[in-house]
Amino acid sequence: MIKGKLHIAFFVFFLSCLSVFGQTRKELEQQRKKLKKEIQQVNSLLFTEQKKEKNALENLKDINQKIQVRLKLINTINLESKLLSNEIKKNQKELVKLEKQLSDLKKDYGDMIFKSYKSKSQQSRAMFLLSSQNFYQAYKRLEYMKQYVSFRKKQGEAIEDQTNVVKKMNDSLLQQKLVKDTLILAEKEQKNIIELDKKSQEKLISTIKKKENKYKRDLRAKIQEDKKVAAKIDKIIRDEIAKANKTVKNKPKSSKKNEFILSPEAKALAAKFELNKGKLPWPVKEGLITRKFGRQKHPTFPGITINGTGLHIATKNGNNAEAIFSGLVMNILVSSEGRKNVLIRHGNYISSYNNLSKLYVKKGDAIVVGQNIGKIFTDKVSGKTNLIFAIYKNTIPLNPASWILKR
Repeated sequence: MIKGKLHIAFFVFFLSCLSVFGQTRKELEQQRKKLKKEIQQVNSLLFTEQKKEKNALENLKDINQKIQVRLKLINTINLESKLLSNEIKKNQKELVKLEKQLSDLKKDYGDMIFKSYKSKSQQSRAMFLLSSQNFYQAYKRLEYMKQYVSFRKKQGEAIEDQTNVVKKMNDSLLQQKLVKDTLILAEKEQKNIIELDKKSQEKLISTIKKKENKYKRDLRAKIQEDKKVAAKIDKIIRDEIAKANKTVKNKPKSSKKNEFILSPEAKALAAKFELNKGKLPWPVKEGLITRKFGRQKHPTFPGITINGTGLHIATKNGNNAEAIFSGLVMNILVSSEGRKNVLIRHGNYISSYNNLSKLYVKKGDAIVVGQNIGKIFTDKVSGKTNLIFAIYKNTIPLNPASWILKR
């Protein structure tokens, strides 16, 4: 009975710990691993190449991203460490209870052995049986002796089990303390690295301030250039919609301007594309998002707003852009610098792969998911390889981060 209650109490406590902390700690541990991998990507994709010409604004953007990821990692480590501290405190309290129960069991067992010894010294088992008045009393005394031996055995087993429970709890506490010590060291290491990064950050900010007007002019010129590219893509998509819709006979009355009129096959393809929202593969094997989708304030110059129609993804030199879904190459744009942008149609959805130096496909080609579209351009000055990736529904730009797998 005591043994059963002890086991139930321990496992109820153990399961409560798992339900309250286990899942959360597991999630935090996964997040910590993910952030460590992201830091490795930041270092390998943004800081390994020796830049031939320094651009303080670009360098500041990179180091800001590096610091932000490390700050997220420190915050995750803090949360994990706090949860671990709570676990340790609760386990220590439970250990005190378990050790008290073990002490009580040992005391009860000792008292029982002592009484048994005294009883044995006063009269032996044989005499105890032989002194019975009749056979029935002898039988009852024999059964009592058997039960007494069985009880002693169970008490011994209960002590052994409780000793094992205490040992496991002690081992668990030791392991938890080691994990916590490791987390504290990891946090300290990250803080030291951030301090060094912040010194570099301050130097870059000082450099930028000296030439602030020049950097602002260059930045505004780049924003205007991005707007022209976005407008050009928008026009091409509109032209492609108009061209495709001209060939459709018996157009439905509900059809709208600047929206594809879909055949049954195209509808089915678009439906499959929609079903894969959040599960589509990345357009590169290894990549790091360096600019998000949508309107956002410039991190250095608050008065300037950037409007991203897609994601800027840094990747390794020599990597290819890969199709995120099956479809047809709708069109290919070529910039004045010779960089290519491939537009692939998936029903009424379009995926765009911009900043390619070499193509492996041509207009009208049928594409399968994962197929290499083209080699991504690597800037010889900065040493960076960036893909500009966008998704549209007809002419409306969508946030690609909502469509591709979370990494």
